[in-house]
Amino acid sequence: MIIFTTLRSLTLLLGFASKSVLTKHNDSAWHGHLNPNSEAPEPFRPYYVPAGSQAFDNISPTITYSGVWTSATSKDYVNSTLKYTTAINASFTFTFSGTGVEWFGTTGPDHGVAQVYLDGQLLSKKVDEWDSVARVQQRIWAAYDFPRGKHQLKVVNIQPSNHSRHHAPRTGHRIDVDALVVIGNLASTTTPPRKLPRRSWSDDWRPPLTGRGLQGQWTLEQKGNTGVSAMQFAVISETRAIVVDKVEHNVATFEGHPAWAAIYDFSENQAYPIKISSNSFCAGGTFLSNGTFINVGGNPVVEDHTNSADFGDLNGLQGIRILQSCTQSGSPSDCVLYENADNIHLDSSRWYNTVTRIPDGSAMIVGGAHAGGWINNASTNNPTYEFYPPKGDGKSIQMSFLANTLHANLFPIVFTLADGRIFLAANQDAIIYDIGSKSEQTLPKIPNNVRITYPMAGTGVLLPLDPAKDYQSEVLICGGSTISDTMAGYDISSKTPASKQCSRLLLTDDGIKAGWSVEEMPDARLMPDAVLLPTGDVFIVNGAGSGISGYGNVANQIGASNAGNPVFTPVLYSPGAPTGSRFSSHGMPTSNIARLYHSVATLLPDGHVLVAGSNPNLDRSTVEYQTEYRVEHFSPPYMTMSRPSLTGTPSRLDYGQSFTVQLTLPAQADTKTLKVSLMDFGFVTHAVHANARLVYLELTISADQKTLTIKAPPNANIYPPGPGWIFIVIDDVPSTGQQVLIGSGANPPIQN
Repeated sequence: MIIFTTLRSLTLLLGFASKSVLTKHNDSAWHGHLNPNSEAPEPFRPYYVPAGSQAFDNISPTITYSGVWTSATSKDYVNSTLKYTTAINASFTFTFSGTGVEWFGTTGPDHGVAQVYLDGQLLSKKVDEWDSVARVQQRIWAAYDFPRGKHQLKVVNIQPSNHSRHHAPRTGHRIDVDALVVIGNLASTTTPPRKLPRRSWSDDWRPPLTGRGLQGQWTLEQKGNTGVSAMQFAVISETRAIVVDKVEHNVATFEGHPAWAAIYDFSENQAYPIKISSNSFCAGGTFLSNGTFINVGGNPVVEDHTNSADFGDLNGLQGIRILQSCTQSGSPSDCVLYENADNIHLDSSRWYNTVTRIPDGSAMIVGGAHAGGWINNASTNNPTYEFYPPKGDGKSIQMSFLANTLHANLFPIVFTLADGRIFLAANQDAIIYDIGSKSEQTLPKIPNNVRITYPMAGTGVLLPLDPAKDYQSEVLICGGSTISDTMAGYDISSKTPASKQCSRLLLTDDGIKAGWSVEEMPDARLMPDAVLLPTGDVFIVNGAGSGISGYGNVANQIGASNAGNPVFTPVLYSPGAPTGSRFSSHGMPTSNIARLYHSVATLLPDGHVLVAGSNPNLDRSTVEYQTEYRVEHFSPPYMTMSRPSLTGTPSRLDYGQSFTVQLTLPAQADTKTLKVSLMDFGFVTHAVHANARLVYLELTISADQKTLTIKAPPNANIYPPGPGWIFIVIDDVPSTGQQVLIGSGANPPIQN
């Protein structure tokens, strides 16, 4: 049951202002699905009744009051009514059927403290309704994910201390009830796991041809709640990640309105809402060479009754958000996504852009659309790229590839290759791009008419770069759809099967000449996530077996989802295994949470995989397929094994630098299998794992096997300067990752 009560960047890049003039967008840039009356300005407050839930006003006969309660009226209250009490031990009781309940009321300096009982059990944490300013329609307390059935909530006004939790004077001890919202009483909020067909031990389903670290049973644990829907996700430190969503009625609250960004502490499984000013709907992101995290692009229109006039949010289409005041040792609540829209912004509007870090440590921001909607078109397409910090005159640069890949070319798959050039794939096409010469090398088309970018989203991986193979770049692209990108939404069905295809291309002259090699996953997947493990294997999770990305557009929608048939069982891909033996779901657990549009998955420093998100809805919903806040943790077999460890890792490494660490190996470990993996976990959104990277480092082990000498990457092409994680791996059993900054740590250059 989940209960709610209400890294400083190494260098903050405040000096990197764009040289272009910010274009102010007064008209709505959204041309997609809208609910009736969704453009009517209304205050953006936490009170909201998601689809599939039911509201009960304070005057409902289902609520029983004990003690002295007073009725009040105001247009600012839900249905203009409210009940409050200042009497100690006064209480209200509410019996309901569902899987969650939310209590809404007011907060302010004269408010007190309540004790909450759920199904007769006293909850240990008291609920403090104090706030420095008076606010209405606030979510005072909520609980989710308890068994479906009949439950009872009881709230008692208790004697508060003289001071609030912020040590400010408390001027009263009032508690009140505006409305209660029951979650899950109108429709199921949990998707049952799909029964997989019985499989023989075919080449696709056999135990993995890997070391002992990946042999055996994986485990799955559901714990934690992100507070804001996890549309975008990036690990920022040993225990924390940043979660970014669109503007919508999330369950977490920040300064009186629903939050749409948070720091998630995965050691505590706790979300901390943070400040964000512009709409980050479908933004991109990356780390820079100095370790600073940026989030770019988005959309100006917010969903449902949350028009930008309501609370002064900024146009996100040209937004640049810089993570500030966010240290590992500090409070996560101190973190903020800094914005200065008049001075720091993109040159052009970008919704659904992809960002890659290039060898000089700056961000290359690729493609997107000038306006929000669904399938891209010539009037909204942005066939350009730009840099942050800006280069030259700061203007966007045309790229013919992005013009030629309409219509399914949003969130292109982009990787910086080991020779410094850029790989791009969109729709059914792929190129290698040279930034210096602005030239495109055309690659073979994706086989079998499979489209692999939004809204026919597949996922891409840059396979491990190995010095023993001269750091040859090789890409793997899995999933997608053969649906035509010229079809109208009403001609597309959520039942149209997705693709099983995985295509792999070695980006050498001989490899390109040979073309894509094709394999098939055990299950078709649209919108899958592909997570590199420290072992070099790829963990493929999430996605739908049919349909297309997005919501509210196609025939046979499930709720609002354009996709159906969730895939609940992950699969492991072993790049080094023989063709036909690379996929395995042996020992994999099966989830019961549908992870569809707006889902994420990432490796964590301790070696397990975190999965979160899924929200194929215009705004928060509790019907199939619901807005997901639950977090899942997939633990490989190596998590329970004796693991190697290292000490003495430098906090920063220059290119080509040799360094020595102290090593502890498990008993009887085979040192012939010893590897050092330098990893970038990437920025994850919409099945795109931007900057995800694994580079094997050269190593020498001492005769006593207690000391390891490691050599950093030879240059910035192999690993662009910025944050990384170092793992020692033996017998496919990794250590815990150690955070390191690769390169000088300097700001990326500003080039005039």
